[in-house]
Amino acid sequence: MSRMDYCLLLPFTLGISLLWPCFMATEISQTEEVKHPVDSHLRVKRGWMWNQFFVPEEMNKTNYHIGQLRSDLDNGNNSFQYKLLGAGAGSIFVIDERTGDIFAVQKLDREERSLYTLRAQVIDSTTGRAVEPESEFVIRVSDINDNEPKFLDEPYEAIVPEMSPEGTLVIQVTANDADDPSSGNNARLLYSLLQGQPYFSIEPTTGIIRTSSKMDRELQDEYWVIIQAKDMLGQPGGLSGTTSVLIKLSDVNDNKPIFKESFYRLTVSEAAPTGTSIGKIMAYDNDIGENAEMDYSIEDDSQTFDIITNNETQEGIVILKKKVDFEHQNDYRIRANVKNRHVDKQLLKYHEEASSTLIKVQVEDEDEPPVFLLPYYLFEVFEGGPQGSFVGTVSATDPDQRNSPIRYSITRSKMFSIDDNGTIITTNALDREINAWYNLSITATEKYNVQQISAVPVYVQVLNINDHAPEFSEYYDTYVCENADPGQVIQTISAVDRDESIEDHHFYFNLSVEDTKNSSFIIMDNQEMVLAFKKSPSSTYLS
Repeated sequence: MSRMDYCLLLPFTLGISLLWPCFMATEISQTEEVKHPVDSHLRVKRGWMWNQFFVPEEMNKTNYHIGQLRSDLDNGNNSFQYKLLGAGAGSIFVIDERTGDIFAVQKLDREERSLYTLRAQVIDSTTGRAVEPESEFVIRVSDINDNEPKFLDEPYEAIVPEMSPEGTLVIQVTANDADDPSSGNNARLLYSLLQGQPYFSIEPTTGIIRTSSKMDRELQDEYWVIIQAKDMLGQPGGLSGTTSVLIKLSDVNDNKPIFKESFYRLTVSEAAPTGTSIGKIMAYDNDIGENAEMDYSIEDDSQTFDIITNNETQEGIVILKKKVDFEHQNDYRIRANVKNRHVDKQLLKYHEEASSTLIKVQVEDEDEPPVFLLPYYLFEVFEGGPQGSFVGTVSATDPDQRNSPIRYSITRSKMFSIDDNGTIITTNALDREINAWYNLSITATEKYNVQQISAVPVYVQVLNINDHAPEFSEYYDTYVCENADPGQVIQTISAVDRDESIEDHHFYFNLSVEDTKNSSFIIMDNQEMVLAFKKSPSSTYLS
């Protein structure tokens, strides 16, 4: 008998109600050779006959008939007893010992276990001996669509640059179906978009999400997309599962910084030192991070101001580049520009024109101290002049608009005084030989604000007049020997003059009139004078 004939006759042989597994299963035959009682060399073939058995999972029937085991030696006289052995025998599967019919007595789950391997045994109840050798057979649990698709990699999150072109890949989501992929369409999935149109689309068979339109992060920076996966290729009756995907838009530099104020007013004191921050301006960029970093610049013909960028706050800080003078210029008009620091070449079209704003800087007047016309003064005065002699005049003015009158004073000086006009006079006679130079400090004080004070150095040189007679350099005590020869030099004398002379001093020496007429000594002019012995004295002393 052929395999096909056997399959056609099997329902009549086994009495199995479910016939379809017969065409999917494999016929299994366990045989043995038995000696013929008459001729020991004659053997007959006998054995088990059954097909591979199938049972649907999740069956609610209490005793589900799977099939029948039967030996070809069974003649139906009820002398054979069938037994079932192996994992699940007696608990999950039972057998009618008389007929060999097998039943499932529990609900089965293919996803927990899809195959059971059992052993069958047939015994002659009259002898208690095995009629057939013990043999294995298989019961397979057939699949039904009882599992919905599940997304295993949740939560999903993706980032895509804003303004990405249509069709840009965002992310791929994948669902898993625990049903048997080889059993019809139970595990064949189709993906669809429940929420996210018209910005996104999904490929039905791959789960790849792509952009469907350009999106602007500055209008909306994130989207929640809901994806459904449905088995049975999306046919009615299929099971489904859903997941959500958070899609964030990353920033691109598609916005330039813009001043929201077209005009700024700032003030600076004329007393402010260079480098002083005089105010802040602010441009705004709808981009974020590096794309929002900006640089400021200033158009200032006077080169009085500059601007730097605070990298933390992105503010422009206007600073004083050189000092200002209210009396010289009390207001300035400058223009500030701003542009992004980092610009992609592909996005230059968004940054063609820089944003600018006008800044008016008002200089505030400060009550400044008096200012002398000269940084220092040098005067000359002859010594010996009477008290009240004129020395010179200094002059200071108030640089402020109110032009306060000025009062002058001299710091710690007993020799000079000054009046309110800045005229310096002597208060004592000056002697160049005592002090040839005086270093004075003249103070100017505003009358309307005595806190505003300034000082200037004044140098007074005392000029010489010839008011001192020559003096001998020292006291001379001269001796001469009694046997000295005439003309012998006995002393060299010199003189000094405390007065100042442009050239070296020249002195003339001579003996007094009395000594000239009656003297034993003569004086010879040798620039330094020489006293010589004139004649032999009896005892002569020069004093």
